[in-house]
Amino acid sequence: MNDRVLVLEGIHNFRDYGGYTGSDGRLRNGVLWRSGQHGDATEKDLATVANLGISTVIDLRGDSERQLMPCLRHDGFDGLVLFAPGETAGSELAPHEEAGRGITTADEARAAMTRLYENMPFRTVLIRSLTLYFEALATRDGSSLLHCLAGKDRTGLAAALLHRLLGVHEDDVMADYLLTNVAGNQQRRIAAAGDSIRQRYGSQITDEAIETLMGVDAMYLDAATRSIKQRYGSTERYAEEVLGVDAARRQALRERLIA
Repeated sequence: MNDRVLVLEGIHNFRDYGGYTGSDGRLRNGVLWRSGQHGDATEKDLATVANLGISTVIDLRGDSERQLMPCLRHDGFDGLVLFAPGETAGSELAPHEEAGRGITTADEARAAMTRLYENMPFRTVLIRSLTLYFEALATRDGSSLLHCLAGKDRTGLAAALLHRLLGVHEDDVMADYLLTNVAGNQQRRIAAAGDSIRQRYGSQITDEAIETLMGVDAMYLDAATRSIKQRYGSTERYAEEVLGVDAARRQALRERLIA
């Protein structure tokens, strides 16, 4: 297993997304964590998370997701939890659940996920959540945790945006994004999601389609990147005009996150 991944029992896709080389130096290790939801965390999981000293949690889920599955925290947790009210996925569903509507095959699932990513950077509540994310990283001390439901789509987009703003090589941006496909107990994560998706949409959805919905593909992130560039010309301009990440904020990010 990749040494940046923490294999936990009830928290999936938990990993350090620091450590990559940026344009001004290497991102710090142990301060940038990402994962899926913590509603199924075990006591052992919570003890492991407690040892990371996380002081800020950015929850990219929507109101319905938080109400359905509140995240568990370890005893003594006194960090700040940030989120924007509303539905960050445009509905009460996580992106992979939303993409499952009306599909049967893996090809249909892949096309649905690609369409979803094309619009994800422009969803109003997610924009507010991403704005909170970058503000927190630029102003707050200590380690942070970024998560959504599965820790792969909204979280993957946010992490990729940060990496690009800090000058991480595109190969590393994509490698970190695709690490979802091998991080932690994949079989358990996919099986749990498959039960939920089939309960919602029916048993006709194939196993391959479920695996596609619960994984990530370079074409998904490429679709989001292409949409951003078509509307704004660059990640930097999108970040500045939409998320408020201007030159001063980018410098603050570099000062706090570059070793």
